[in-house]
Amino acid sequence: MKNILVPVGSTVNAVSNLQYAIDIAQEVGAFVYAISVFQEFSKVGGLTKVNSIIKEDTQDHLNYVLGEVDHKDVTVIAHPIKGGVVESVERFHKHVKIDLMILSPRSNSLKEDVYLGAVSGKLIKSTNIPALIVPEGANFTRPKRMLMAFKSGSFPKKKTLEPVRAILDSFKTKLQLLHVETPETTEEMRKVSGKLKRLGETYVQSENLTTFQAVIEHFQSHDPDMVCFVRRKRGFFKKLWEKNTVLKKEFYISKPLLVLSLQ
Repeated sequence: MKNILVPVGSTVNAVSNLQYAIDIAQEVGAFVYAISVFQEFSKVGGLTKVNSIIKEDTQDHLNYVLGEVDHKDVTVIAHPIKGGVVESVERFHKHVKIDLMILSPRSNSLKEDVYLGAVSGKLIKSTNIPALIVPEGANFTRPKRMLMAFKSGSFPKKKTLEPVRAILDSFKTKLQLLHVETPETTEEMRKVSGKLKRLGETYVQSENLTTFQAVIEHFQSHDPDMVCFVRRKRGFFKKLWEKNTVLKKEFYISKPLLVLSLQ
């Protein structure tokens, strides 16, 4: 894991989120890229000066957040970027390969019943970058146990599991595999790839209506410090994130949540 991206928004969690990323980067020897996205108005109508002010305000906010964190010995590179959030992140990813994106679950403007806000939800749904959703105000601690829940045990692309492998190697984390069988499960989905089996410390099978229900059922017995899900082209999490905002009654995890994308 070499490059960690932190989209810095106006959320009150911006400082703690960036600090979390820096703390991970110190452990794994990664660079941290902090970007703050802004959108310009059309220059028609003499709005050039307004656009300059927007960019300056974005840079000022970024500087404020950078000034509030302990950089330790980590290289933190900050950029204000013009454009939409997803477009800007994907454009940045083309130039600098991002191994992990650290996200806040929601902005401070949203109601208490919201787990995942529109910006983070859009990034999870619309990009293929592995993302770690960090609980609000959380401090980084080395994860001793990670619970990885999945329906299909097939992982044909080696890079899909790279973030998991990096965490296991860096923090000596024990991976607990939870293979969930739902009414949609096929014989092919019951097979588990050798790549994944070699990573797992334990392996448990569970029959549930959804992967999320399986995690709720096994959460206490596994007592994980981090939870991992796979967002595939089809399935519960793909349907869940078809919309950008996710309510707590639909889905809620109190621990850092690693989302892998298998496209």
